Amino acid sequence: MIKVTDLHKKIGQVQALNGLSFEAHNGTITGLLGPNGAGKTTCLRTLFGLLKADSGSAEIDSLNVVTQSSQAKQQLGLFPDPFGLYERLTPREYVQFFAELNGMAGKEAKQATDEVLSLLKMQDIADRRCQGFSQGQRMKTALAQAIVHKPTNIVLDEPTRGLDVMSTRLLRDLLLMLKQQGHCVLFSSHVMQEVAALCDQVVVMAAGRVVAQGSPAELCLRTGKTSLEDAFISLIGTDEGIAA
Repeated sequence: MIKVTDLHKKIGQVQALNGLSFEAHNGTITGLLGPNGAGKTTCLRTLFGLLKADSGSAEIDSLNVVTQSSQAKQQLGLFPDPFGLYERLTPREYVQFFAELNGMAGKEAKQATDEVLSLLKMQDIADRRCQGFSQGQRMKTALAQAIVHKPTNIVLDEPTRGLDVMSTRLLRDLLLMLKQQGHCVLFSSHVMQEVAALCDQVVVMAAGRVVAQGSPAELCLRTGKTSLEDAFISLIGTDEGIAA
């Protein structure tokens, strides 16, 4: 479970987060939806520990990301840019390296790596160098790295950016699998179809704060609209940042 409480963060002259509060629960997929500049990435970077909030708190499984950072990070899987893989390594080498980086000993890391490669059906590419991989193969390798240490929570920042249609569909299937296994999945996006297809809960953000929260159907009902895109426009009061 991820809990954000009254987060404030100013970057330069911009109030990036302005009293942001929401919860993302286990066994659900929660989407942060907002136009560019809404504060989605700033929020996620605060959860990662890359930024420190000016005030407020963020918790991963009741662990404070500032005062209990090491323990909190053990419960957090971060989906990296799949185009930034170490191409000289094989997926097995890459994933095991990150397993050990997350505190697993050699034998434990090897077993966890074997398990996640099997889970994601990567045995056929496990011992090939990542150089020359397709988008889908890169995406699987990046996701394997994120979940090898068996975190409760998976966080992704605009995960389908740069992916082709088939890779996007594959990622959606994998995220639904993680949800069914009881993980808390949180991702940011400004793509309506992506959010509508995946999310149990949607946190609509604008100007660093939450303007609405609920399922896609609930947000449509609240605004009297028939599509999430129309509901989103109604909630934030502007056409800015809408993606087709």
